[in-house]
Amino acid sequence: MTLISFVVPAFKVQGYLRECLDSILDQPFGDIEVIGVDDASPDDSGEILAEYALRDPRVRPVRLAENAGLGPARNIGLDRAVGEYVWFVDGDDWLVPGCLPHVADRLRDTAPDVLLVDHVRAHWNNIGTRSAMRDVFPVPPGATTFALRDRPETLKLLHTAWNRVVRREFLLEHGLRFEPGWYEDVSFSYPALMAAGRIGVLDRICLNYRQRRTGAITKTRGDRHFEVFAQWHRVFGLMDRWQVTGLRPAVFERMIWHYLTVLGNGARIAPELRAPFFAQMHADYVRFLPPEGYPVPPGPEGLKHRLVAAGRWRTFSALREAHQAGETARRTARRARRQVTPVVRRTARRARDLAFGEYYRAESHRPIDPTLAVYAAYWYRGYSCNPAAIYEAARRLAPQVRGVWIVRRDRVATLPPGVEYVVAGTREYHRVLARARWLVNNVNFPDFVRKRPGSVHVQTHHGTPVKVMGLDQQRYPVGATGMDFAGLLRRVDRWDYSITSNSFSTQMWERAYPADYTTLEVGYPRNDRLALATAEDRGQVRAALGIAPDEYVMLYAPTHREHLPGWRPPFDPDRMLDVLGPRGRLLMRSHYFHDRERHPRGPASDGVLDVSAYDRVEDLYLAADVLVTDYSSAMFDYAVLDRPIVVYAPDWDAYRVARGVYFDLPAEPPGAVARDFPGLLDVFRSGAVDDEAAGRARTAFRARFCALDDGHAAERVVRRVFLGETP
Repeated sequence: MTLISFVVPAFKVQGYLRECLDSILDQPFGDIEVIGVDDASPDDSGEILAEYALRDPRVRPVRLAENAGLGPARNIGLDRAVGEYVWFVDGDDWLVPGCLPHVADRLRDTAPDVLLVDHVRAHWNNIGTRSAMRDVFPVPPGATTFALRDRPETLKLLHTAWNRVVRREFLLEHGLRFEPGWYEDVSFSYPALMAAGRIGVLDRICLNYRQRRTGAITKTRGDRHFEVFAQWHRVFGLMDRWQVTGLRPAVFERMIWHYLTVLGNGARIAPELRAPFFAQMHADYVRFLPPEGYPVPPGPEGLKHRLVAAGRWRTFSALREAHQAGETARRTARRARRQVTPVVRRTARRARDLAFGEYYRAESHRPIDPTLAVYAAYWYRGYSCNPAAIYEAARRLAPQVRGVWIVRRDRVATLPPGVEYVVAGTREYHRVLARARWLVNNVNFPDFVRKRPGSVHVQTHHGTPVKVMGLDQQRYPVGATGMDFAGLLRRVDRWDYSITSNSFSTQMWERAYPADYTTLEVGYPRNDRLALATAEDRGQVRAALGIAPDEYVMLYAPTHREHLPGWRPPFDPDRMLDVLGPRGRLLMRSHYFHDRERHPRGPASDGVLDVSAYDRVEDLYLAADVLVTDYSSAMFDYAVLDRPIVVYAPDWDAYRVARGVYFDLPAEPPGAVARDFPGLLDVFRSGAVDDEAAGRARTAFRARFCALDDGHAAERVVRRVFLGETP
């Protein structure tokens, strides 16, 4: 028999589900199954479960025709489980590496009905807070089991389904299932503890409980939080039916604690619902109060209990408001102390920035220009990437929209003729940023830019991610030196739209940049040119670069390594040219972070052409017969052309540890893979660059990442964002 059945319900967790599944399947213990329940999720959660099932027979996906809710979805998974034990793990949480052998050993050694495991709250800012395990059990129980009546303090552990592993036959014998509605854990977890004859505790952190910045029920306002009362009524109903004695005072205290927790969270109960919620708390207090009383907590918490008992809402509310006012005053005082600026910082540059800041704020109080769209790319490096493609489509489809580009002064000469622009840092620059209705960028605008009501911010991004991005970089501090993650989230909160090129990108951006934007999964606008390019287009580009029609062109485009400034992959252009042959031509392009380290494009020398300063990388893709890259998003764009791609990853092992990656590139490449330079030369010598295996890999890669790049992505963005058309 399988030892553990994991039941993983999935609803709107596409950004986190892969991490959850990987954390289970990659454990050094294999006697498991994973029942993934797609609860009619409107995102790609179901597709992710199906994908994992194809490559791991331990994964058994279930797809529901209609959304059932978390409790019923868990029940459906339970009905299909065959394991001796069941572990309900939510799709946005994840296991701690290496924990499962310890869980398995404890299950086999003690045969508990319920095994409680420890967890940490994993906050979006990479801060972890411990559970109540050490407070409840200062001395760990060890490899022993007990009944709840012997250790009633166990009730003070968090009442969730995912911090306990439960014997399946025990659940069936007692008919324990999840009820529908919110707070479904309450009417499952407490009765399970009361019914269990053997409770075990594993004093080891086994699960990361993700504290999502957006999308969590605990941060959703509405009257559905009143469903907590029905769940607690079920708990007391089961206690009466089972004639549980001796535990009622402890359970009652937990009920009042839970009600106060829900009411005390301003993100859950709207102001107009707080008095009715308190009234129901008082009614339940009177209804379920044990005849023998219960242990009232000391201090301020005990005062809250007494006010609930007396039904004194006005006093309760007044004390809460006084406490909040005091906290606000203390925060304001702390901010004021931090903002004291020494006189020595009032330099001429500071004065200029202050003047422009005042001008920006003044312009922000003027009406938004309903026809103005502002475009930028790569920190004002020029006219390029997705914003340029959207700009061109808008000129064609929405001529009433006036497009203005922001560029650095040293990049003005690179703008195409007829493109209206302002220079970054000038008075006009601040004016258009303050007055624009649409702001389109493939990176973030500066921190001083504020989101005005009525303005629309479009984040186009500039690549499908291989390396981890956004908040995920917190786990890889070597590659995130100097990053201000709180500031990053303030910038992300300005987004109205996030443009993605494939489902994978949508999932990763949702996890890396959690906020309330709308995702437009439409393909990458910059790739429209590649999808629609003709042989004539290719010939024109090659002629402009001085490349003959019969030359074999390799484009080498490695990515930047934030954790290794100045590092260059081991690559010998002369040896590479020898392998390419007499008609070979090598185009070499550094990452745009190094654009000031390169000289302007010049004539080819001995078959090697430095194209680092070439403005439109799409031209280089069209000119090339093969792309060699490492972890750059260039491979996803170039794959649109369906030409050979070689992954040259000489530092893969170090890179994935230091910088972090979203998927195993050597295992799922777009073509041949070389791990050192001699291996790269052999790929070309042997013909592996475009043999049958490379073709199969490229086909699978294109199906996964390029399906939406049909030449009309920019049009889809313009019709939705500028014209307000519904897709």
